[in-house]
Amino acid sequence: MRSQKKGPFIDEPLMKAITGMNARNEKKIYKTCSRRSTVTPEMVGHTIAVHNGKKFIPVYVTENMVGHKLGEFSPTRTFKGHSAAGSKDKAVAPAGAPSGLPSGPPGGGGGAPAAAPPKA
Repeated sequence: MRSQKKGPFIDEPLMKAITGMNARNEKKIYKTCSRRSTVTPEMVGHTIAVHNGKKFIPVYVTENMVGHKLGEFSPTRTFKGHSAAGSKDKAVAPAGAPSGLPSGPPGGGGGAPAAAPPKA
C-alpha cells in the first residue's frame, strides 16, 4: 500500500506518452512493461498494451480501473485445467447422498440390474 501523501506511482515515460496523446487528441495503442503503474483518470479511454512476460496484452482503460495497477489487467499465468486421470479417483458425491454410500434412485435399485424381457 502506497502512502496517500506520496500519491499514485506512474512511470515517467508512460505519463509523458499519455499526456502527449491527450494534448494531440489521438488514441493509439501504447506498449509498456510498467505493470506497477497506477491507472489515473488521464488514461481513461486509451488502450495500453501491458507486457505479461511473454506478450503484450491490450487493455482498454475504463473509469472502473482508476486506482488499480496496470498489471492487474494482464494475467501472467494461463490455467489449462486439471488432469482427467486425477478426477476419476477423487469423484465428488452428489450433495444429497451421504459419503460412502452409492448414489442412485430413491427406493433401492442397489442390486443386480433388472433382467431384459425374453424375445418372442
